[in-house]
Amino acid sequence: MGRIFEVRKHTMFARWNRMAKQFTRINKDITIAVKAGGTDPANNPALRRVIQNARAINMPKDKVEAAIKRAAGKDVANYEVAMYEGYGPHGVAILVETATDNPTRTVGNVRNIFNKNGGNLASSGSVSFMFRRMGVFRLNPEGIDQDDLELYLIDHGLEEMGESTGEKGEPQLVIRCLFPEFGHLQKALEDRGITPVSAEQEYVCTSATELPEDQAKEVLELIDKLEQDDDVQNVYHTLA
Repeated sequence: MGRIFEVRKHTMFARWNRMAKQFTRINKDITIAVKAGGTDPANNPALRRVIQNARAINMPKDKVEAAIKRAAGKDVANYEVAMYEGYGPHGVAILVETATDNPTRTVGNVRNIFNKNGGNLASSGSVSFMFRRMGVFRLNPEGIDQDDLELYLIDHGLEEMGESTGEKGEPQLVIRCLFPEFGHLQKALEDRGITPVSAEQEYVCTSATELPEDQAKEVLELIDKLEQDDDVQNVYHTLA
């Protein structure tokens, strides 16, 4: 019984850690969006997108509103978005997206994590050519005529459309566009009355690396360490 309790406690702690990290990321995204376009979601598509993403991770409405108010204040941190490139174990290419108020601290932390986990930080341009920057929208497929929607979105920048599952195993419809078309596709969905579950930019690899399970585990351990860093927003990689 004690062992079961310990496992459950560890699982709950891991979930809490994950949720706290997601909330921190959303808070930074809100700050960046508000500083760039103001506090009114109706006139700030970037803020509208972040609020959608906050709902997707069940971030309480009062926390979102407090973050928006805080972001409009004078004493809020100025976050700089920076990308770092590197290689994990067995040559897997990795992109690390950060939002930081102290780039010196961040690059030091990222380099240290790479070095301690069998990887190395590389110079700008070393691996970014292996990825395409894309807008990615995840939709609840219920009530959507997929063929009709696909035909409609092709004229608004749609590149790819397919089915997937969310973190809780729920079905999702995933649509992708090249990032310059993000705003066009977002507006096209809004004009159709479709509110995405989430809307993000992602770096999608053009050629994945296949590894045996034991080697893949080494890469995933490095990715996990990177994702735990407070300044890291997203980690993209070529591991299949």
